[in-house]
Amino acid sequence: MKLDDLQVGGQLLVGTGVYRAIKEGAERINGSAALEGPVVIGAQNDFGKNTATLMVGETTNEDPDCESPRASLGISGNIPTAVHAKGGIYLDGDLFVTGSVDCESTGRLESRHKAADASPKKFDIVHPSQEGMRLAHACIEGAEVAIYHRGRVRNEKEILLPDYWKDLVHMNSISVQLQPIGAHQDIIVKRWDTEKIYLQSKSGIPIDCFFHVYAERKDINPLVVEYEGETWEDYPDPDSNDPKYEGQNTRTL
Repeated sequence: MKLDDLQVGGQLLVGTGVYRAIKEGAERINGSAALEGPVVIGAQNDFGKNTATLMVGETTNEDPDCESPRASLGISGNIPTAVHAKGGIYLDGDLFVTGSVDCESTGRLESRHKAADASPKKFDIVHPSQEGMRLAHACIEGAEVAIYHRGRVRNEKEILLPDYWKDLVHMNSISVQLQPIGAHQDIIVKRWDTEKIYLQSKSGIPIDCFFHVYAERKDINPLVVEYEGETWEDYPDPDSNDPKYEGQNTRTL
């Protein structure tokens, strides 16, 4: 039987069986359909054998009024989710997400998280100088959430701090390291404030040195260094904003 158009006002049933989801008889849901499957939609040769109950391939419709689609399957909805899958999902290709992703950490993902928690935080890149080699560096780790500012002072007696430091760090957590260049200069840190580190050298010798300035952040809670637990999920302040853990770890004043 060949038809140009077919409109079903009640139910469309293909195959045998009773489908409770769409009901039957007087309680049937008009406009519903049940297909026993397998069902193929789209290109005839995208699937060489029965691989799923529903197989959706590329659109091959050559009707001039049929616009070329961007995807084989389009889903729209938010009641409360557009897609609800029960069971595993196997994806052979890339996954592109424009919104947020929230998932439980299990299986291989969890094993990688556990390995990452105990491993050094590093970068691993193609070696910039030696062919066939790679270069790996790891972060220095400590019992605080800190930042640093470094550079060189030449013929000056002050180290200028970044403007934003006054709002970002505990000023009473600052520490300074100085390395004289060329000669012993007996440089000391006289004092500091929210804008500068003030230096002094022996007998007024011109200052020429490298510097590192460290400070602990105050925009978030301090690191909880030791805590009871079995895994990283037991960390007591995961968002670093629990009032119970306010304060700081490092004080230099």
